[in-house]
Amino acid sequence: MAKRFKATINPALLTWARDTAGYDLPVAAERLKIADYVLASWEAGDDQPSISQLRKMAALYKRPLAVLYLPEPPTDFQAMHDFRRLPDFGPRRFSPGLSLEVRRAQQRRQLAIELYEENLAKPASFTLTTTLRADPEAVGEQIRAAFRVRRDQQSRWGNQLHAFREWRTKIEEAGVLVFQASRIESDEASGFALWAEKFPLIVVNRKDVYPRRTFSLLHELAHLMLRQSGVSELDVDAPRPAADAAVEVFCNHVAAATLIPRAAFLAEPLLTQRPGVQEWPDDAIEVLSGSYNTSREGVVRRLLTFGRVTQDFYNRKRAQYAAEFRAQRQREREGRGDQGIPRNMPLETIADFGRPFIRAVIENYHQDRITLSDVSGYLGVKVRHIPVIASQVGMA
Repeated sequence: MAKRFKATINPALLTWARDTAGYDLPVAAERLKIADYVLASWEAGDDQPSISQLRKMAALYKRPLAVLYLPEPPTDFQAMHDFRRLPDFGPRRFSPGLSLEVRRAQQRRQLAIELYEENLAKPASFTLTTTLRADPEAVGEQIRAAFRVRRDQQSRWGNQLHAFREWRTKIEEAGVLVFQASRIESDEASGFALWAEKFPLIVVNRKDVYPRRTFSLLHELAHLMLRQSGVSELDVDAPRPAADAAVEVFCNHVAAATLIPRAAFLAEPLLTQRPGVQEWPDDAIEVLSGSYNTSREGVVRRLLTFGRVTQDFYNRKRAQYAAEFRAQRQREREGRGDQGIPRNMPLETIADFGRPFIRAVIENYHQDRITLSDVSGYLGVKVRHIPVIASQVGMA
């Protein structure tokens, strides 16, 4: 029987890799098909895994094998504060999917910096700033003024996809990298932000509908204006530590004030014709939602903010919209059945990475600083898709 060689490693790397991948020890052991006590002994340094076992751990934790041979756990990446609701049991923690998306976004940001430096280019400076003492309504107006978004322009965007793309472009032009994540469930996180002097970034959940993604974009923008990094969800009524709740309420208010500015909203004929606190019919809410290219819940929340509906009405509508969304998702799953929908990889790549990042990659290729194989690796697509991607971002 061949001798199994043990991997000579710092056991602290194993604990770090598992924690940062979002796995509890029992879950990781189950995925690795070993007993809990075996993994615990490796992490404690009482025993060592074989090289083949270490490879399995690297694959599970989505880390290069070489990383597990480092002398000490890396401290390169910034820790992300968790602004999400408190769970019913145990501490808040990131799932493996969320942990991976955070790590991938940080790696993409570092790559963007390197690509710009290679090209001797200077990214735009992100200068928008605020504090928790500011009036969220005024901050919303500040954002609209900085992005030059007029009420008539917003109403002409046509649909919620177009609106999302417009807000994303304006945020990117302000010096922010914006990515979309596909490994996070909608009920786990709406998005996250990472503040940095150079290339701060926002990631939104691609599994959310477009109005929610747009709201998340602006919510995370408020975090960057506060010079904060963290993972968020948009339910402000969920239980949180007091300090986190204050931040999330502020960021949600800023996002709402940006999307539906107070003065324009209160001057809407539908509002002037329906003064006072009252029940609102679905068709009127739909009209206002379409006019601002935002969600129905966003409209009802603004009506609540300005004292035009009761808390009970808002709660009922919110439950109604959530139920309708779940039913729609179920119909979509049943409609797809086992039939796979063909993927449009160029479109998906642009949606996930954003045009500024892709342009930086392709510009370096055009300048012979990286190879076509590098472009393929950086964007995670086959070489045959690259000409189409380049054409669609204006870099053909």
